[in-house]
Amino acid sequence: METRRINLALQGGGAHGAFTWGVLDRLLDEPWLEFAAISGTSAGALNGAALKAGLVTGGRPGAKAALRQLWERVGGVGDLRAMGWFRAVLPPVGAMARAMEQVMPVSPLDLASRVFSPYDLGPLWRNPLAPVVAAFRHDEVCASEGPRLYVAATNVRTGKLRVFGGDDVTGDAILASACLPTLFQAVEIDGEAYWDGGYAANPALYPLYKPDLPDDILIVSINPLLREDVPRSAPEIINRINEISFNAALLRDLRAIAFVKRLIADGQIRRGAMKDVLVHLIADDDLMTTLSVRTKTSPTPLLLETLHDAGVKAADDFLSAHAGDLGARGTVDLRAMFG
Repeated sequence: METRRINLALQGGGAHGAFTWGVLDRLLDEPWLEFAAISGTSAGALNGAALKAGLVTGGRPGAKAALRQLWERVGGVGDLRAMGWFRAVLPPVGAMARAMEQVMPVSPLDLASRVFSPYDLGPLWRNPLAPVVAAFRHDEVCASEGPRLYVAATNVRTGKLRVFGGDDVTGDAILASACLPTLFQAVEIDGEAYWDGGYAANPALYPLYKPDLPDDILIVSINPLLREDVPRSAPEIINRINEISFNAALLRDLRAIAFVKRLIADGQIRRGAMKDVLVHLIADDDLMTTLSVRTKTSPTPLLLETLHDAGVKAADDFLSAHAGDLGARGTVDLRAMFG
C-alpha cells in the first residue's frame, strides 16, 4: 500500500492511556503508515515520548518495546500488583469498577484528596511518576529524526496552555503534562508552575496545523464524549464532570476545525490559505463508559492489559474501515457533531 503520513493526537486519562498503547501497537504493524508529528497530553505525552524514543532507537520493534516498558513501569507505580496472579478468575474490569463503587462510593483516597494537599507532606513528598519519566532519554525524545513531539501543560497562575516542543520536551515537561493537582505537586519550569495539560488542551491540535505537516490528524480518545444516561450517584456525577472538563478543549478545537472547513467549502476562504484538516478518531466508548475516574488512578495489570487489548481491536477496526480514507478525506462527521 502507498505510504501515508499522519499526525497523532493522544488524549490524557491516567491509566486509561493504556488503551492508546494498544492503538499504537496495532498502528505500528502497518509499514505503509508513518507518523509525522505527535501531540500528547498527560498519559498521551507519556505514550508520545515512548513512541518517539522507541522509533528513533529501534524502529517499529523498538517503539513497541518502549511502549510496553512504559506501561510495565506505570503498572509498577500502583499498590495492587499482587492481584496479577489470579487475574484470570476476576470479573471484567468494568464490573470490578462498579462493584468497588457500590461497596465504597467514595474511596479513602478520594476523601483524602479533598482534605489533604500534596504539599502537606513537605520534603517527604515524591512524584510517583518521576521514576517512570526518568527512564526516558532526553536525546531520544528530542531527537531531530523521527516524528515531532509536542507536549501540553497548563500554567497554574494564568490558566493558559503551554505546548513544549523540540528540546523543551524535558522530563519536567512530561511530568507537568501529567500533573493532577489533587495528587501531585505542581511542576516548576522556568519559574512557572504547571498542572495537567488536560485542563487547557486534551490534546493540543494547533501544533499539528503547520503547513509542512500532513492534513490527517488521528485522535486517540480515551474520555467518552457521550454518555446516554444522566448520572445520579455521587461517583457517577464526579466521573462525568471529569470527562466533560477533560473533553472541553478538544471539542473547542474540533468546532474551530469544522468552522474553517465550512468557510473553505463555501469559498469564503481561499483553498490553501488555511489548513483543511482531515480528522479521524479511534475510541471505544462502550468500554470507557464502564470505567470511572477511579480506575484512571489504579494502574493494575488487569486494567492495563484489558485496555491495551481493546486499543489493538479498536485500531484494527479503524484500519479495516478507513485505511483507504487516510490522505483523502476525514472520517469524523464534524457537521453532524456540531449541527
